[in-house]
Amino acid sequence: MGIIGTIIVGAIVGALARWLMPGEQKLGWILTILLGIGGSMLAGFVGQAIGWYQAGQGAGWIASIVGAVVLLWVVQKLRSKA
Repeated sequence: MGIIGTIIVGAIVGALARWLMPGEQKLGWILTILLGIGGSMLAGFVGQAIGWYQAGQGAGWIASIVGAVVLLWVVQKLRSKA
């Protein structure tokens, strides 16, 4: 997938993760896209470690959204500590 496709998928996954997570997240569009891309990467790494995905195989939509929600939760916990 090209860079434009990655950005589009990141925007969709990040927006869905923000919509699912309760509370207000003060993130702009760029951080939302990075959240979605990071969630997809996290889901891919964890999925490979568990054996769900093979090396080089991308994570699915649901796993990507779950990964983005986990990242968003971690960011909220880190921000609340500061």
